[in-house]
Amino acid sequence: MTTITRNKKSVAVNPLKQSPPLGAALAFLGLKGIIPLFHGSQGCTAFAKVLLVRHFREAIPLATTAMTEVTTILGGEENIEQAILTLVEKAQPDLIGLLTTGLTETRGDDMHGILKSIRQRHPELDSLPIIFVSTPDYKGALQDGFAAAVQSIVTTDYGQPLETQNFASQQQVTILAGSLLAPGDVEEIQEIVEAFGLKPLIIPDLSGSVDGHLDDDYNSKTPGGTSPSQLQQLERSLFTIAIGESMRPAAEILQQKFGTNYEILPRLAGLAAVDKFLWLLAQIASYKNSGFLEPRQSRNCDWQFNPQIPSKYQRQRRQLQDAILDTHFYLGGKKVSLALEPDLLYQTSWLLKEMGAEIQAAVTTTKSPLLKELPIERVTIGDLEDLENLAEGSDLIITNSQGKSLAEKLNIPLYRMGYPIYDRLGNGSRCLVGYRGTMQFLFDLGNIFIELGH
Repeated sequence: MTTITRNKKSVAVNPLKQSPPLGAALAFLGLKGIIPLFHGSQGCTAFAKVLLVRHFREAIPLATTAMTEVTTILGGEENIEQAILTLVEKAQPDLIGLLTTGLTETRGDDMHGILKSIRQRHPELDSLPIIFVSTPDYKGALQDGFAAAVQSIVTTDYGQPLETQNFASQQQVTILAGSLLAPGDVEEIQEIVEAFGLKPLIIPDLSGSVDGHLDDDYNSKTPGGTSPSQLQQLERSLFTIAIGESMRPAAEILQQKFGTNYEILPRLAGLAAVDKFLWLLAQIASYKNSGFLEPRQSRNCDWQFNPQIPSKYQRQRRQLQDAILDTHFYLGGKKVSLALEPDLLYQTSWLLKEMGAEIQAAVTTTKSPLLKELPIERVTIGDLEDLENLAEGSDLIITNSQGKSLAEKLNIPLYRMGYPIYDRLGNGSRCLVGYRGTMQFLFDLGNIFIELGH
């Protein structure tokens, strides 16, 4: 079992973690027609907007209640009301994602009471879903804010679906996409699910909004993602697949709300992990014969099951096997130091371990049950200064672009992963999951070591 340590410094030096409001805003960007609204000062929103714009190199729609010293003391209800009405008038969003910041959380605004009061005064807002999530800056990190937003998304009532079609005949599967998944990863997952004849309902679907594409007109709200009409279909899903341990609470909410069984996949990179995902999809696709969707205690274990794996992925699996053979000469025995969010740290460290690499140091941002299961004796919840102290002698560092200076100082190559990556192009389409994404990751690292002559 991995020992978890936390630095006791009074200040973060070269911070690793990003704030929970940023994580919540990122999750909201995966919904179509939404505008994330920060309840806080203008600076809180500006910081998040700059980071997301630099990472994705796209226009990012974010709004703020623009709290000042006076409104912070007297209360922010008027600011929230004015911000919502202005957004409805100017941008006409289909959804509003309202999230708090450290400023308003410290003051203690009664957000549920404020929203109830605003709706009473403005009945024209009755048809507008406002998804509220509490995200104080001082508690948790990006992954926590992202997970909290997803929980709020699946909890919110979007009304009854217009269609009356039987949900079982639709073969719909809910995919809860954790913060470890980039837009390109989500697109790959969607393609895999559809190849099994299933209809994926992905929450949140970043591949439709920040994947890097040109629209005909300027958008003041997200141009793509999961739409409100799709969110109305949540109760019609046959099964829920949660990718990332941080998505477990949201999966449990869906089970309690709609009775939908779920499976948690803590990672989706590596031969065995992708095999498990495809096997799960094959079972769901054949549920009428397998009884897979029945409650676990009542399943019949005597059935015969023939998995139907699309030939495309059978070939990709063989390609990944060959890639493993090609790259293990370069990765085996290498010392790697990582600083990532917990879900992404778990996925990446275990893939490296399977390739024969040694995890020399692991630093993360926030607590998670997965931290006790890492392939290393100790993990530190800390900052990039901790990584610098632990990474000396490593062959490779894996973290975000903020690690560039320490990598240069230690003369160790840097592989960029996580948020933010502001000195590389293509972050909206990069894919590192599935058979194809795993191959890309292994080739990326192998090429680094080939260039260094290792």
